[in-house]
Amino acid sequence: MLTHPSILLIEDSPGERELFRLALKQTGLEVALFAEQDSETALHFLNNHSDLPSLTLLDWHLGKQRGDEFLKRLRADSRLAAIPVVVFTTSDDASDLSLAYANGANGYVVKPGTFAELVQCTTDICRYWMDRNRAPHMVATQC
Repeated sequence: MLTHPSILLIEDSPGERELFRLALKQTGLEVALFAEQDSETALHFLNNHSDLPSLTLLDWHLGKQRGDEFLKRLRADSRLAAIPVVVFTTSDDASDLSLAYANGANGYVVKPGTFAELVQCTTDICRYWMDRNRAPHMVATQC
């Protein structure tokens, strides 16, 4: 069982995964990070771990896939449906934003342009989703 909050990062770019890992480390927060490169491996991870992540960060454009397919599959699974998902992407396109929320995203964050901004953004995301937000699967494990 995990002793602190965790994030599942779904990001197809190894460089972006590493930048996020470094930014998370810079926050000084105790958050476990799991990273997968696409929606299939992420769903496999979720289906094979009893401890669900506190938050999933989803890159919207995963190679030839879009994040809406992952969201549809996640929200259709009663065990996984309550996991908060924040789209974390470079896309500032209004149609991507609308589609993300229409398919069950809990938030939509455009990736910042500098590493310092990434550290601050990561801190803000973690503080809200780990410290302030409550999800049904988190409450059930605390009882």
